[in-house]
Amino acid sequence: MKRKNFGAKPLSYPQPVWIIATYDENGEPNAMNAAWGGISEENEISVCLSVGHKTCKNFELTGAFTVSMADAAHIEGCDYVGIASGNRVSDKFAKAGFTATKSEFVNAPVINELAVCMECRVKEFNKETCILKGEIVNVSVDESAMTDGEVDIKKVAPVCFDPFNNTYNLIGEAVGKAWGSGKKLL
Repeated sequence: MKRKNFGAKPLSYPQPVWIIATYDENGEPNAMNAAWGGISEENEISVCLSVGHKTCKNFELTGAFTVSMADAAHIEGCDYVGIASGNRVSDKFAKAGFTATKSEFVNAPVINELAVCMECRVKEFNKETCILKGEIVNVSVDESAMTDGEVDIKKVAPVCFDPFNNTYNLIGEAVGKAWGSGKKLL
């Protein structure tokens, strides 16, 4: 087998396509697209965000943010909030086609159009490493993305970022059962 080296780069599958939402100083919702993040503890999320983002100013002001999973149906708006700067575009959230409902748990907007949302309280933001850590205080899922009371990945239609090809790809096909498929090898 021959391998190709890509060097020291953040190339990995899957990379989430997370839409980070905050309120600004006027209570207006703002959102940005972030791919470099993950679950870092049972109720903690970590995301790499450059300090200059309006989102960073906003969560430092409010102490809260939400993280919604981008989906196939809203990929245009989800990509748009990643390429338009909230520092320069005042109505970025609305231009993306998003509407918001205030979270019941934190001072941040839930994006109505995206089915899965983690509602977070800021734990810390290290401006040198650009790492935001948030405490997940609630996960909400729109009932339209559920079947028989369970989250249905096909209805959520989450996407991941392919950093090798700069594309968004649909997630959804089950290939095994967690804590089960490997049991025959025990």
